Amino acid sequence: MSLADEPARPLAERLRPKTLNEFVGQRHLLDPGKPLARVAESGQLHSMLLWGPPGTGKTTLARLLAERTNAHWISISAVLSGVKDVRAAVAQAEAARSLGESTVLFVDEVHRFNKAQQDAFLPHVERGVVTFIGATTENPSFEVNAALLSRARVYVLKPLTETDLQQVIERAGNELGQAISADASRLLADFADGDARRCLNLLEVAAQLADAGIDETAVTEAAGSRYRRFDKGGDAFYDQISALHKSVRGSAPDAALYWLCRMLDGGCDPHYIARRVVRMASEDIGNADPRGLQLALAAWDAYDRIGSPEGELMLAQAVLYLASVPKSNAAYLAFNAAMEHVRATGSHPVPKHLRNAPTKLMKDLGHGSGYRYAHDEDDAYAAGENYWPEDLSPQNYYQPAAQGLELKIAERLARLRAKDASAAPVKKESGG
Repeated sequence: MSLADEPARPLAERLRPKTLNEFVGQRHLLDPGKPLARVAESGQLHSMLLWGPPGTGKTTLARLLAERTNAHWISISAVLSGVKDVRAAVAQAEAARSLGESTVLFVDEVHRFNKAQQDAFLPHVERGVVTFIGATTENPSFEVNAALLSRARVYVLKPLTETDLQQVIERAGNELGQAISADASRLLADFADGDARRCLNLLEVAAQLADAGIDETAVTEAAGSRYRRFDKGGDAFYDQISALHKSVRGSAPDAALYWLCRMLDGGCDPHYIARRVVRMASEDIGNADPRGLQLALAAWDAYDRIGSPEGELMLAQAVLYLASVPKSNAAYLAFNAAMEHVRATGSHPVPKHLRNAPTKLMKDLGHGSGYRYAHDEDDAYAAGENYWPEDLSPQNYYQPAAQGLELKIAERLARLRAKDASAAPVKKESGG
């Protein structure tokens, strides 16, 4: 069938696989002996969630599995449907059941349903009225409620590889009746970024622009601009910021720069990245190199002053610096330990010698009495002084790392603690 025969149907729809043998990609699920291959062979379908990025075949795979098991197919979209549509689908399934037919209820974008809407499936799944198959681009752990998640097995679909996409492109060329150059085919796969639907939509536009055969020029014109996979509110977003943070923490500046550019190229708000970079400066570099925090804040300020696209360079500079300098999470660990201790020990009063005494009454009550002004003592340190609540044992939250500036900080603190150990106890005045 040629392009002229069915002008109304999109190419991606016309090339939708008719059998599992035609399905491209997801070999980790469909090769002989793999989980979904065994499901298809057995003819026994169970409730499942298909989780993967756009254009990886979730809807098609669900339908082909339903056909292999001779199940009645009902499809709804969480974007367009509500509980009323779920009830109507269940009524259809009940009718099919009375005739001895099983039903697959497919819910596209299931993560768009709220908890109450997702709960509406549960009794019908439990009674066996429907076999539930949900498709989602988001992490089911966060977007699907626990009750539904416990009743459905999760299968992870992967982006199509370049080899997969070349297979799709070859089939599309035969369908269109147009030659596709090798360079154009490689460029299509690159622009598609693992998404078969995007690949076919782009190819269809390129075919309309091409005079004779599809070449690089037609593909470039059809693409307009390149967009990498990046969902600003979804799972890919958090995966990529995680990769950036961990690359900085792991002292891998080139990898950190790669993930920074991936996020910027995908449309991430640079202000969000700037906030996370400031966090990295304290969490993973800390006092090993306090200049990291200064540079992170300066980069954020510079971006605000200059804007895009020039301002992104300042963020890149900060990321490269943070990834290259000595690391310490001592401040992060100390803060967490102190917060945990404070929450566990209640509200201890401030010792009188540490209290503020701005009035005569407060002085008469002993506030500030016996306080030792550190600057007046040897080495500007009041050896043996107690700065803790009187009924709370001193703690040691902060353990400086043995690198960068913290190495010197650790040496100084050790010296001061030795002075504390050798100092005579200081008796405090009880006050009024």
